[in-house]
Amino acid sequence: MPEPAMLELSDVSKQYRVGGQTVRALDAISLRIEPGEFTSIIGPSGSGKSTLLHLLGALDTPDAGSILFQGTEIGGMDDERQSEFRRHRVGFIFQFFNLLPTLSAWENVAVPKLLDGTGLRKAKPRALELLDRVGLSDRASHRPAELSGGQMQRVAVARAMIMDPPLILADEPTGNLDSKTGASILELLGEIAGSGNSVVMVTHDMGAVTYCDRVITLRDGRIGSDDTAERSVSA
Repeated sequence: MPEPAMLELSDVSKQYRVGGQTVRALDAISLRIEPGEFTSIIGPSGSGKSTLLHLLGALDTPDAGSILFQGTEIGGMDDERQSEFRRHRVGFIFQFFNLLPTLSAWENVAVPKLLDGTGLRKAKPRALELLDRVGLSDRASHRPAELSGGQMQRVAVARAMIMDPPLILADEPTGNLDSKTGASILELLGEIAGSGNSVVMVTHDMGAVTYCDRVITLRDGRIGSDDTAERSVSA
């Protein structure tokens, strides 16, 4: 029996009411994302990129269509099951890092474990292991104000990985970084995908897509193009 896709969307649509008008953010989107793929989603503002990412992470629900995660429907989950799905199956990386300023780097990495009921002492070894993986073992006790933008984003990547989720969703992860630092983050995301996780990244940075296996372009809530690419190995 073939392995199910990491994500499979069938005729997914989503609309919103804005200023008394109905805006169709996504219009009958269908796609598959396989384990180990590093996929970028690009398109102009208003094309539906963020809406799609929110649906993939169960931060919102579609108005029509189905979203399967490893063969299980997530679109119709109740709030409790969606929350559990987000905690255990998805790692989120944001443009603005969203680190807690009073916590050290390793404590920030450990936050998802703490929210899941794991004690700080028990969570620490895994947090330190992940900081070492992203090249920040020497900054484990530093607070965010003592870190550069690239270092803070590496902490955010480690935090996204601490629950060992099979899916990583990244929203403009290089948006606040210089080109060299951004390239190092993209290489790190490529390594994560290479270990079997699926990484889906929304970006406006056309240079970033060269690090991906696949580039999906959205236009007016529809897939305008879906192309495979040879992933870059260096900046």
